[in-house]
Amino acid sequence: MKIVISEFMDEAAVESLRARFDAANVVYDPALVDKPGQLLAVAGDCDALIVRNRTQVRGALLETLAKARVVGRLGIGLDNIDVPACEAKKIKVIPATGANALAVAEYVIATAMMLRRASFLSTGEVVAGKWPRAPLSNGRETAGSTLGLIGFGSIGQLTAHLARAVGMTVIAFDPVITDSNPAWMDTGAIRMSLDDVIRDADVVSLHVPLVDSTKNLMNAERIATMKKGAIVINTARGGIVDDAALAAALKSGHLGGAAIDVFAQEPLPASDVFAGCPNLVLTPHIAGVSAEANVRVSSMIAEKVIEALA
Repeated sequence: MKIVISEFMDEAAVESLRARFDAANVVYDPALVDKPGQLLAVAGDCDALIVRNRTQVRGALLETLAKARVVGRLGIGLDNIDVPACEAKKIKVIPATGANALAVAEYVIATAMMLRRASFLSTGEVVAGKWPRAPLSNGRETAGSTLGLIGFGSIGQLTAHLARAVGMTVIAFDPVITDSNPAWMDTGAIRMSLDDVIRDADVVSLHVPLVDSTKNLMNAERIATMKKGAIVINTARGGIVDDAALAAALKSGHLGGAAIDVFAQEPLPASDVFAGCPNLVLTPHIAGVSAEANVRVSSMIAEKVIEALA
């Protein structure tokens, strides 16, 4: 059996694959994603391909997977994988469902608290000898505010639990989860329409896939209906938020802050779209990647790949 791993994976999980199969046939190179020619060459005869979110399992790469029986995804989003085409080739696609949910949920709550307080981005000023105590004394507490979740799957539900624990009211929209689903009672979240969640929330957090119906979901019109001083957090996928509209709302003072972890193009190209935006946190698609989450995600996929190839 030959296994190719094109992006970073926890070393212990890689070793578990080497222990189960011929170690020489477990090709692990976290930089393979940036070497398309080499990736095509080594993947042609592999039985399993393990990727994160940057390796595009479609087109030439998918065509070259002549023997592959499984694609393991070190994460949950599948927009970088042509799932129907994989299924047509009888290739099983396995995401690490639930393994990084806690990391994402903690990122949402942490950035919400930081941006509402609006006082944790002052290090440069304090180091420079300034003392912006007065302007930073109007930060807002998280308890008593309302978190609006757009998408209420496993990550949204875990985020709701954490939000409730710090005293937030939680409202949520999800067209798939019905009124009778026990998740509403279990989390204490209130089901509302999309427009009502956007209008009533102090913090809007996105937890939906990028599909036609969610592209530019948070556009200028919807952002304009948000509360003045509200916050947007996107840990889902780039393209769900209109970056230019978000930047304009931050600069005008309509929005109180934003944390964006995902972008339509990654790495994010050098751009002036976000230049000069206040209370903005940009991170390189790491909301779901913590030391602990990487171990959970990697071990889950290693186990599932071993099972699929048994």
